[in-house]
Amino acid sequence: MNSIRGKWALITGATSGFGKATADLFAKEGCNVIITGRRAEKLEALTNILKEKYNVIVLSYCFDVRELNKCVEMANDLAEREIVPDVLVNNAGLASGKNKIHEGLIGDWEKMIDTNVKGLLYITRSILPMMVTRNEGHVINIGSTAGHIVYPEGGVYNASKFAVKALNEAINLDLVGTNIRCCSVDPGAAETEFSKVRFHGDEEKAKKVYEGYEPLQPEDIANIIYFIVTSPVHVNITNLVVYPTAQRSFYVWDKK
Repeated sequence: MNSIRGKWALITGATSGFGKATADLFAKEGCNVIITGRRAEKLEALTNILKEKYNVIVLSYCFDVRELNKCVEMANDLAEREIVPDVLVNNAGLASGKNKIHEGLIGDWEKMIDTNVKGLLYITRSILPMMVTRNEGHVINIGSTAGHIVYPEGGVYNASKFAVKALNEAINLDLVGTNIRCCSVDPGAAETEFSKVRFHGDEEKAKKVYEGYEPLQPEDIANIIYFIVTSPVHVNITNLVVYPTAQRSFYVWDKK
């Protein structure tokens, strides 16, 4: 087992869902965490909770991963502190809208592409060189089963997650000869703020997505990420797809 106690993990989009659950689990296991998010109050609250509960070092940076200059500023600040993340969890991402291509909102498209693809690239470009210089680290990219199969009215979100799958493969290829590992974790239906964001805050629509079956929970994905990063250093799990038991693909469900 490869312990993360005393190490540093950088987790983007940490104020809710997978990111928050991962930050909590890693801190519980004695890992110092660097958390980012757009919501200052939630970020500050999580920072205080993790410090008090687990007695680890917590650094927080409030910004949107779509802002390249903010990504670089964070990386520069970490460099000045002589902190190189041992684990990078590219979690920040979203779905916005569910429409046919010819009825889609351009603003939704830009938000998804800029966050899910460009944001992941901005963070990775800012942090990965530090890992390469040290020749050690682990990159976790949160993808989706939407990056494996296209479904109706999800075209641009699908495209953004197909891009994450491709970038994850590319990062692995580019890191051959180093000791840095890279994996995409691709969940199916999971009960987070995902649907609420997708439906622009419509909680009634969001709740219906999870009716009739037991979806994945954020803690499930956090446990999977923990398993991956604590695997022996000679083991590189490059892609892990996980569905709730009631779902076998976007089209095959057991809903009551």
